[in-house]
This record gives sequence, structure tokens and C-alpha cells, in this order.
Amino acid sequence: MSVAASAAAASQAQTQLALAAKFAKANASNEQSVVQLIESVNANLEQLVQSAAQSGLGVNLDISA
Repeated sequence: MSVAASAAAASQAQTQLALAAKFAKANASNEQSVVQLIESVNANLEQLVQSAAQSGLGVNLDISA
């Protein structure tokens, strides 16, 4: 393998490594955003349930068939 080919291969490897690191960072950021979204939805549902319970909504619901 020539010196030029070795240099080109090394440069390509560095570029691939940089792109892989960038994608890994983006995935970590996306995962964190998804976790925050799920936590927010969970908090909103808890507030809705508490509000419904305080207002008596669903208290006399007959679910027997």
C-alpha cells in the first residue's frame, strides 16, 4: 500500500469516526428528549386524574356488564 493510499485511508477513517461520534451524540440527545416528553405526559395525566377525582368525575361509574 502506498503512502498516499495510507493517508487517504486514515483520513477516511477519521471522517467516519467523527460522523459516528456525531450520530451517537444526536441519538443520546433524542433519547433524553423522549424521556422528558414521557415524564411530562405522565405528570399531565396524574394532574388530570387528580382533578377528575376531586370533582367527583367517574365516581358513580358502573362498569359491570
